Amino acid sequence: MRRSPGPSPADPRVVGGLDYSIDHHVPGAWHLRLVRSDVAAGRVVDIDTTGVESDVTIITPADVAAYGTFGCQIADQRVLAAEPKFAGDPVVAVVAPTPEAAREAAASIQLDYDEAHGVFNEFEAATASAPLVHTSHASASGDAAYFAMRPLDGTNVCHRFRIRTPELRGYDEPELIRELPPLDDATMSDAFAGSDIVVEETFRTPAAAHVPMEPHATTAQWVDGRLEVITGTQTPFNLRQDLAALFGLDPADVRVVAPAMGGSFGAKTFMRTEAITAVAAAFTGKPVRCVLDRDEVFSEVTRHASTVWMRMGATREGRFVAKQMVAYVNTGAYADCGPGVAQKLGYAGVGPYRFDHVAVDSYCTYTNLPPAGAFRGYGAMQSAWASERLVDMLAGELHIDPVELRRMNLLRDGDAFCTGEIMHDTHFEELLDDAAKAVAWNDGRDGKGVAIILKGMQTPSRAEVAIHALPDGRFEVRSATADMGQGAPEALTRMAADVLGVPPEHIVVPPPDTDLAPYDTRTTSSRSTHMMSRALAAAADDLRANGTVGHGRIVNDGGLDPDTGTGVASSHWHQGAAAAHVDVDDETGIIDVRSLYATSYAGRVVHRAAAELQNEGSMIMSLGTALFEELTYVDGQLVNPNLSEYNIASALDGATIHHRLLETPGAEVHGLGETAVPPVPPALGNAVASLGYHPCRLPMTPERVLASRVHPRQEAP
Repeated sequence: MRRSPGPSPADPRVVGGLDYSIDHHVPGAWHLRLVRSDVAAGRVVDIDTTGVESDVTIITPADVAAYGTFGCQIADQRVLAAEPKFAGDPVVAVVAPTPEAAREAAASIQLDYDEAHGVFNEFEAATASAPLVHTSHASASGDAAYFAMRPLDGTNVCHRFRIRTPELRGYDEPELIRELPPLDDATMSDAFAGSDIVVEETFRTPAAAHVPMEPHATTAQWVDGRLEVITGTQTPFNLRQDLAALFGLDPADVRVVAPAMGGSFGAKTFMRTEAITAVAAAFTGKPVRCVLDRDEVFSEVTRHASTVWMRMGATREGRFVAKQMVAYVNTGAYADCGPGVAQKLGYAGVGPYRFDHVAVDSYCTYTNLPPAGAFRGYGAMQSAWASERLVDMLAGELHIDPVELRRMNLLRDGDAFCTGEIMHDTHFEELLDDAAKAVAWNDGRDGKGVAIILKGMQTPSRAEVAIHALPDGRFEVRSATADMGQGAPEALTRMAADVLGVPPEHIVVPPPDTDLAPYDTRTTSSRSTHMMSRALAAAADDLRANGTVGHGRIVNDGGLDPDTGTGVASSHWHQGAAAAHVDVDDETGIIDVRSLYATSYAGRVVHRAAAELQNEGSMIMSLGTALFEELTYVDGQLVNPNLSEYNIASALDGATIHHRLLETPGAEVHGLGETAVPPVPPALGNAVASLGYHPCRLPMTPERVLASRVHPRQEAP
């Protein structure tokens, strides 16, 4: 990530010309290292610092107790943990003049604990006998808590989300389902009574690592009573709000600058190292820099592990009648955005289909594992894995072609989704047919699988942008849309040039800076290009009216009732499909991916090269999810926190990938950052299942594939 020695016409990413957070060095900055808990649960009873040199500042939990708790959706986290909730929880901060001195001092500190029993599985955590990770749940007040929380006190459930079509509103009066499959009652039995065939299964997805190339890197300093933070973040204004609350400041007294990130995939969404770095700067009176090691990144934040049970019923002719889903989402030691993930997982699991009856219960549960947060696919992948595998199981029982069964039941314009909202601009049938054609579905389906998904965009949502006319004839676009490698500045440049009618080289897009840019909800949920394209058009109109500065503001209203699931889940839907053609070695269980295809609805493409890379990147990341990515824990201890033992997809794994971006003349811009993630694992799983296996757990390792064999492969006559 070093700078190129001189100017180059090449893309700055290629020649190392971009400034990332890790490249920022403030003169006189000290260096922060964290001493982390060795135990998954317990209480720190002694901190031995006798081996630390005198010129090192040590910050303990007692020193920061007055700062209280923070958290984007549930206020459950402290700056330092006197009672660690996971192995890796920061307990002591060490600040020293050099990185070497900070590292040496941190290594010399000894911690002694009163260890407690932990709980690690998301379903077990929800049972009555589970030890409590937190004794109470306090909803956060920031903008990231954009829906009503339903924590269940006295349990490890920090949020419960439900969908109930009207006739099922009386089902499951108890607050918590405590077994899978859940006990039936007359109301649910009546919902499935019209079904000739009913299938059910439990599906599991493990925790996974984001593996951004650039680790978390933050620099904080106090200047004339104001806090200034330079950090890789997808949420500059959420971070500003949370830091202001932590220090009791007006948000205007916190400045957040977000340079380009060397990858994030959700890992740098909400406040993480920024809190302790800012506190350390306040303690020392100096600028402080914190850069995590690779093994720390693995435990800083993960993808949510999940257990999803589903049941579907259909008529003999193939019409979907009813769907029931119970999901347990493992948010780890701290909620982060787990409540939001549980909610999106809940409605995405219904899939792009019509049902007479729907009942969804999605629980976000605490465990003594590293906290889970936003991850590319944001819950939709976990539930699509279950939903689309179950559709194929139902097709098998009905003896109906899986593609045809899906086509019969797809949502179309004018149909009502289970939330009550009316669907529009739907392209599910075209996407499904395109995916099937890509693997020559009609020529025989052995070794082939398809999947189709819908994924919601953050709703409600707000985007603002300012366009400043510069004296030299150029225009500066000020936006809080963060660049995490997806090419946000290029997209903003092209869209601004288009609405202003000037060449792209006349557009300047500086990095997000909360002192200069207007508010934006955040760079998540594949929302930025869709929202900013409209905000830029409004800003251009305002500029033409005012002459020097134009301001554009776009608001999408909506939201869901967490008790019934009614409302507007998404102001527009991300729609995608995937198809796979595989072979499986019956002796080793190794899956050979012969072809993997994804098709995503783009509406209107702004920057084709970047859009195609987004689609390909989603597919490659999800291929790793399907075949080999899994964080492995033993009694809460992570055993593969490195790239030697945690495998991600390589260029060779992606050699069989191809894809398509579906466009419609005159359509709005649709986000593409995650659309191809959710359908890939179930497409691969369904392809494997067509060869006589029954995969229900990700990743589909060779051992699991062999263990899932249900009958020998039948050779075609």
